[in-house]
Amino acid sequence: MILDVRTILHTPGKHLPFQFELDLSDLEFGGRYPISRPVVVEGEVRNTATVLELDLTAETVLDAVCDRCGKEFSQEKSVPFSCMLAEALENGENDEIVLLEDGKVDLGDLAQTAFILGMDTKTLCSEDCKGLCPRCGADLNLGPCSCKKEVDPRLAVLAKLLENKE
Repeated sequence: MILDVRTILHTPGKHLPFQFELDLSDLEFGGRYPISRPVVVEGEVRNTATVLELDLTAETVLDAVCDRCGKEFSQEKSVPFSCMLAEALENGENDEIVLLEDGKVDLGDLAQTAFILGMDTKTLCSEDCKGLCPRCGADLNLGPCSCKKEVDPRLAVLAKLLENKE
């Protein structure tokens, strides 16, 4: 979505609200496509003392899979983004300033980039997820598995001594 900010560019105190939806369903993360619902983007551009400030929030519900237990679940995702807008840069490059092109800014591109960078590298169904048993694959969130604990081979001789006493 292209937003024309020329109407507030030289008028301190003015603001320009916006809201739109992004389709990011074709983006792949870790071999999956977790964004099946539209990403709702809303925010505003404010002119404060001849400085244009852009604030937006991109929100959706992800189709997630827990990295520990493999359970599928829905996860709300909200990514905030803020920057300043300018017609020209005076001192070279600045990552916090986005340049306007003919008084316009591509909000869709900014929101998409912010949302992608805000994606989690590890997804958990809950903070205390216990995962799966490495031997039998049982879900440890449902209870302990029936696997017999393996003895470290370096301590096997001591384990035999304990077995003989019993």
